[in-house]
Amino acid sequence: MSFVVHVSDAVLTPAEDGTASTTLHSAGNVDRGIWEIGPGTVTDVEADELFVVIEGRATIKIEDGPTLEVGPGDVCVFDKGARTTWHVHERLRKVYQITG
Repeated sequence: MSFVVHVSDAVLTPAEDGTASTTLHSAGNVDRGIWEIGPGTVTDVEADELFVVIEGRATIKIEDGPTLEVGPGDVCVFDKGARTTWHVHERLRKVYQITG
């Protein structure tokens, strides 16, 4: 399946946890989509993920690992099981691929 999406204009479905997302394509063990989160602090246990930040900024602390400063144009990779704390400074929108 081939397609194009203008990420900044994509309409996302809000979730009860304050995030919003849409799945662009899911096949087998690969999910691709767009995800957004507003300012604040959240913790998470990550999937095997690669993402590109489109808008916004955050500081992401990986337990027993580095602290990452991410913003527009940055590519980030998480290992499955990484425990993270996200300090979101500006509404952040990313495009992601999760394998698992």
